[in-house]
Amino acid sequence: MTSAPDAAAPPAIELRGITKRFPGVVANRDVHLSVARGEVHALVGENGAGKSTLMKTLYGMHVPEEGTISVDGEVVTLRSPGDAIGHGIGMVHQHFMLADNFTVLENVVLGSEPHRGPRLDVAESRRRILEISDRYGLGLRPDAVVEDLSVADRQRVEIAKVLFRGARVLILDEPTAVLVPQEVDALFANLAELRREGLSVVFVSHKLDEVRAVADRITVLRRGTTVGTVDADEVTSRQLAELMVGSELPVAERAASTVTDEVALAVHGLAVERGGRRVLDDVSFEVHRGEVVGFAGVEGNGQSELVEALLGVLAPTAGTVELGGEDITRTSTLRRRGAGMAFVPEDRHRQALLLEAPLWENRLLGHQGSAPAGGRFLVHPRAAREQTARIMAEWDVRAPGVEVRAGALSGGNQQKLVIGREMEAQPKVLVAAHPTRGVDVGAQSSIWGRLRDARAEGLATVLVSADLDELIGLSDVLHVMLRGRLVATLDPRDVTPEVLGTYMTGAATGDAGTTTEEDRR
Repeated sequence: MTSAPDAAAPPAIELRGITKRFPGVVANRDVHLSVARGEVHALVGENGAGKSTLMKTLYGMHVPEEGTISVDGEVVTLRSPGDAIGHGIGMVHQHFMLADNFTVLENVVLGSEPHRGPRLDVAESRRRILEISDRYGLGLRPDAVVEDLSVADRQRVEIAKVLFRGARVLILDEPTAVLVPQEVDALFANLAELRREGLSVVFVSHKLDEVRAVADRITVLRRGTTVGTVDADEVTSRQLAELMVGSELPVAERAASTVTDEVALAVHGLAVERGGRRVLDDVSFEVHRGEVVGFAGVEGNGQSELVEALLGVLAPTAGTVELGGEDITRTSTLRRRGAGMAFVPEDRHRQALLLEAPLWENRLLGHQGSAPAGGRFLVHPRAAREQTARIMAEWDVRAPGVEVRAGALSGGNQQKLVIGREMEAQPKVLVAAHPTRGVDVGAQSSIWGRLRDARAEGLATVLVSADLDELIGLSDVLHVMLRGRLVATLDPRDVTPEVLGTYMTGAATGDAGTTTEEDRR
C-alpha cells in the first residue's frame, strides 16, 4: 500500500463490546473492531467465528444487544441497511445482487436514481458513474449489459453501486472467491485507489496469503469473540491460521496416483444450448476410478452447465454421457443418482439445503427413495436421524443435535453435512462444484483429506473449483474451460496458479504439459 492511515483522526468505524445473541447461540461476544480512515482492514476467522454476524450488524441487518458502533467518532444506531448507507457504510456481498438483463448504469442507480422531474436523469447518472469509474480505476462501461460481463467486472459494478450512494466505508465479503490471480491483482489495484482517496475497506476473507498482501491490519475472531488485531506485515499465514483455529494452514498436497484403467465416467462431444446460445460445445473427457479430473475456468464459461448436464438437469443437444459404460444421456437425475452419481453443488443454500428444516430432513434430500431412511412411498425418520447423527460424528459437523435447523450452522458445518450426505451412499462418481468455497481452513483441510481418501478407495471425481491451489493440489489432470469449450489440458504437476490463470482468461491457448493415461497411473 502507498500511504499509512491517519492515526490521529478518529476511526472511520469503531465497534466496542458488540454482543449479539440468537436463540441458544451467542454469535458475537464482546467484539472490538476499529478501522482507520484510509485503511484496508481484514477480518478473518473460522466458519462460525462470528464474522458474518458482525458484518451484518455493521451493515444494519442486526441490532446488537450490547455494545456501540461509532462512525467518525460519533456513536450511531444502525437499524437497517438504509441507516448504514446513510452513515456512509456500504457492503458488497459474496453473491452479487445484480439484475443480469439490466445495463451497468441501470444496476448502479437502481434504488438511488437521480431524477429530472418525473424522469430518470440518464445524463447525470452516466456522468457520476464515469466519474466514479475514472476516480477509482474501475473501468466501467455504463451501457454494457451485466450478463455479458466477466465476474471481475460484475464485482466492480457492485463496488460502484455503494460508491454511487456515497459510501466511505466498504465491506467486501469474500471478494476474491471466484477470481483468477490476474483478476485478484486488478481488484487489489482498485482497493489501493480507494485507500488513496481516504476510503476504508473491511476485507472479509479465508485466503490468508491474500489478506496479508492487501491489508494494513488484520483482526482475528474465534468462537464469537476478538482474539486480537495484528499488523499484516508482521504476521505469517501460518500464524494467522493458528490464531484462527489453533492449527496450521492446510495445503492441498498431491498424493501418489491411484488412477486405474477402468473408466467410470465418459463424456463424448457434449453440447448444450441455453436461451438460444451454445453454452457447451464439443466437450469430451474421461474420468477413471481413483482419479480426480479438475475443471478450471473463469465463472460463466460453461462449468455450471457442464455440472448440470452431467446430473441430467440440462438436456444436451449433441453428445453422450456414459456412467460405468452405460449410456445415461437421456436418463433422469434420480436414476443417475441411483446408479452411483453423487453431487456437491456450488451453492449449498440454493441447491443443497432447506435452511429452515432440521438436519435429519436435510440428510434425506436427494436420497428420499433410498433405504434405510427413505423408500418408495414413505421415509423413516428414526433411520434418518440415526444416519444424520453418524454423518455428524464422522464429518465433525458441529451442532447440538439432528433437530437443529440447517440455517443455524456455520458455512463450514453446512458444507461438511452436504458432502457427508453424498459420501454416505458410497458413490461411484462424485461431481463436486466448489467443495470448499466459503469454508475456513479447518473445514477445508477436513474436506480435502476426505476427498483424497475417497480417491484412494476408487472414487472417480469431477472437481470444478475457483480455488486454483485446490485444483492443482487435488487433480490428476486439469481441463480449462473458456466460452463453453475445453481449451487446454494441463498436468497439475507442472502448472502454477498464474499460468493456469492465463489459460482461463484466454491469454494462453492450446495444450501444455498434457498428461497421458500412463503418466497418471
